[in-house]
Amino acid sequence: MTGIPTDTIAALATAPGRGGVGIVRVSGPRVPDIAKALVGTLPEPRHARLASFRDENGFPIDTGLALYFPAPASFTGEQVLELHGHGGPVVMQLLLARVLSLGVRAARPGEFSERAFLNDKLDLAQAEAIADLIDSATEQAARAAIRSLEGEFSRQVHAITEALIQVRMYVEAAIDFPEEEIDFLSDAGLQQQLFQLRADFHELLARACQGHLLRDGLTLVIAGRPNAGKSSLLNALCGRDSAIVTDIPGTTRDVLREHIQLDGLPLHLVDTAGLQSSTDPVELAGMARARSAMGSADRVLLLVDDAVGWTLADDEIVSQLPANVACTRVYNKIDLTGRRPGEVPGMDPPALAISLQTGAGIDELRAFLKGSVGFKGFTEGGFSARQRHLDALRRALNALDSGITRLTEQRAGELLAEELRQAQTALGEITGAVSSDALLGRIFSSFCIGK
Repeated sequence: MTGIPTDTIAALATAPGRGGVGIVRVSGPRVPDIAKALVGTLPEPRHARLASFRDENGFPIDTGLALYFPAPASFTGEQVLELHGHGGPVVMQLLLARVLSLGVRAARPGEFSERAFLNDKLDLAQAEAIADLIDSATEQAARAAIRSLEGEFSRQVHAITEALIQVRMYVEAAIDFPEEEIDFLSDAGLQQQLFQLRADFHELLARACQGHLLRDGLTLVIAGRPNAGKSSLLNALCGRDSAIVTDIPGTTRDVLREHIQLDGLPLHLVDTAGLQSSTDPVELAGMARARSAMGSADRVLLLVDDAVGWTLADDEIVSQLPANVACTRVYNKIDLTGRRPGEVPGMDPPALAISLQTGAGIDELRAFLKGSVGFKGFTEGGFSARQRHLDALRRALNALDSGITRLTEQRAGELLAEELRQAQTALGEITGAVSSDALLGRIFSSFCIGK
């Protein structure tokens, strides 16, 4: 991926299947030749031209619109041609095949966005926001992705990077020119700058965490003993009868997944088979899938029959959870026990009490789920963020914290400078100012073809 590509690529830019309009996108230096071969002439820049798209023998493949975008004023920064035809799969494949026959290469997934990045039309965070916008599961996620695409996240990263650079310049100048007798190790102003930087990092990380929640949501696994009400809870959160509910224990034998939103928070719900001792091979297979789902969850809701109470079987379920998976006890059937709905007093970690029969406590459970991850929805200054962005920010913050320790406790200026350099490098990974071919390849390969 090193260097600017010089070949020409093409792909379908619209989803597979039937539609009113389908688009073939072409990008690269051979666009003028392609346009002349297909429509007879190069269209006027940025004007839709009605044209007949013709095969190698001059016979029409389709009639549609041809749009030409000259470099560098195009999405990729290269010469771009878009052919808008009728959206039938056969027509689109014939049109794409005709383009490829003219010496054009089929584009890899995300290669158009990759070229936009390589040609400085977008930075890496903006390029990723394109895919996030396409994959948005909620309105708030789409708005956050648009903000990232417009450069909001990048601007905030650049601002904190610039502040970091100013501190680095001061520290390294003091190290390189000791004859100036700058006692920066005792400089209260430097310490104040570092503390302010740390506060700015925490604020940016908090916003990025919100953006990550809007993008990826929360994976919630509902687990527990048979007949505790797991499928009823799934239905209650979905607002419809998604799972079969009966009084017969063990009705659910497999994993059932639903995707909903909770006031803008994407929620990936997983209903699982009841966990108990069994010799039934089908039931054992269902329980194995349940345990696997629990291991990959962000949070497990462990449903307990309040009329039966907490048992050794519940203790065993909790003991099998990975240490990094949060678990919340949810006591159901309080209509039979008289327990008050909502948070159960005196429990750490917090537990909830509900009745799926009457609906009591369900609103409190929804509020708890949002609060458990600090979800606040889309706010002014919000943007979309990915896990790799959070990882980079945390590495940068850890390096800054180490640098502050080097200064305040060890009075080691050279080590402070190195920690600041590492913090700047981590920040550079977010926008692509610092990137490797392997990282870029992994990011753009997750995009859809034609984008």
